[in-house]
Amino acid sequence: MHREMHPVFFLFFYFSSIPVLTWSSRRAPLVQGAEMTGGTMSEEPAVTPSWLTPDPTAWASGGGGPMDNSTGLGTFPPDSLPPNQLPLLVNPWDIVLCSSGTLIACENALVVLVIWQNPALRAPMFLLIGSLALADLLAGLGLVLHFTCAYLLRSDAAQLLTVGLVVASFSASVFSLLAITIDRYLSLYYALTYNSERTAAFTSTMLVLLWGLSLCLGLLPVTGVNCLAEEATCSVVRPLTKNNIAVLSVSFLLLFGLMLQLYVQICKIVMRHAHQIALQHHFLAATPHYVTTRKGVSTLAIILGTFAACWMPFTVYSLIADYTYPPLYTYATLVPATYNSVINPVIYAFRNQEIQKALWLVCCGCVPASVAQRARTPSDV
Repeated sequence: MHREMHPVFFLFFYFSSIPVLTWSSRRAPLVQGAEMTGGTMSEEPAVTPSWLTPDPTAWASGGGGPMDNSTGLGTFPPDSLPPNQLPLLVNPWDIVLCSSGTLIACENALVVLVIWQNPALRAPMFLLIGSLALADLLAGLGLVLHFTCAYLLRSDAAQLLTVGLVVASFSASVFSLLAITIDRYLSLYYALTYNSERTAAFTSTMLVLLWGLSLCLGLLPVTGVNCLAEEATCSVVRPLTKNNIAVLSVSFLLLFGLMLQLYVQICKIVMRHAHQIALQHHFLAATPHYVTTRKGVSTLAIILGTFAACWMPFTVYSLIADYTYPPLYTYATLVPATYNSVINPVIYAFRNQEIQKALWLVCCGCVPASVAQRARTPSDV
């Protein structure tokens, strides 16, 4: 009986193994990016929703290579689901950028609203803070719009417009930071004549120049300075060319050097004023002015250090890398750069006494006594 059943078990095992082999042979093309059509391999058109990598699944393998089976995206046969039920591949790094853009937009929209509705906040300093908040607001909206257009419209025109908006907005944000630094230096160096009409005219000129230059930089991809026609000329941020992003990176380094020099001069002026006041009180180390001046210098160091920590990695990486580098490195340096727009309102707006009062009035309808009675100190520089 046992010898008669043995061939039956052998045939059952043989025929039951056929579906397994068939499933495995149909699964392999999905991993390689192609599918079987009538016994031949046919390449599928690449879908490129991400602005940083031609392959939306490149994040899975960490370098734009074939998709790894361990990601779970290749565990089903290619035709086991109808086309309308196939999952849309969304790069998680793009989700992080979209989330950052949403936070940036909401945070800076509050600053813009407060400055716009309060007529008392019309001094040059507040106009520059409003310019910074507006630039960061547009940058956040640009990140959200790019995510939406990239995964819904998937058109080159929408990609160029949204990338142009992001480039112009972040450029205006960096230029506004430089303008704020110049304004702070002038307010200390020309303390007696700072509140004159000349200062207001100079501030207006700076605003026109910085927004005009930022708009020109943002229009470059739309006017044809892009790498859509020739992929080899692309930088780490598609569709910006390598030359275009090199100019942006070098300009940032020059602006950072200028800001560093201005902040050094500001520290010297503040320390000199504090020393003169301390000599009048005959207590150099114990005077409150000396203590608050040290806080002011520490604040300047935090401002400049935060700015460098956010933007410097992406700037240096953009100079040495090209489109062949793994997209993971680009995302890892670009995301911290966007966080600078999250930190800017905290440093430049929410710490300001007048803006704090306006925020309390808008949110609560009253100003706490601790905020209303706080005197301005050098640490607010």
